[in-house]
Amino acid sequence: MNITIDKQQRDEEIVVLVAGEIDAYTAPKLREELLALAEEGNKSITVNLQDVSYLDSTGLGVFVGLFKQLKEKGGELKLIQLSDRLKRLFEITGLSKVMNISATTEEGR
Repeated sequence: MNITIDKQQRDEEIVVLVAGEIDAYTAPKLREELLALAEEGNKSITVNLQDVSYLDSTGLGVFVGLFKQLKEKGGELKLIQLSDRLKRLFEITGLSKVMNISATTEEGR
């Protein structure tokens, strides 16, 4: 399965729409795209995961790395539109307690 990554600028925020499966095969491409956005000085990155059908530990690592990089620079990462399955994965790993995660587009936790 492939992954598609679309970026939209909204004022001071970048919204990244991800579709497909995030696994050991596709995670490097996602990591490269997201870390490049953070390195460009974007302090607020929102990742819409509505069309992500699968996420493994490699994918979780991408979001942890981005979260750390943004936090070090005073930025923020928001993950929105998570399916129940993805949301549960973040809850099981404890990441939902430290990351801004929401099943809706409006607000994270």
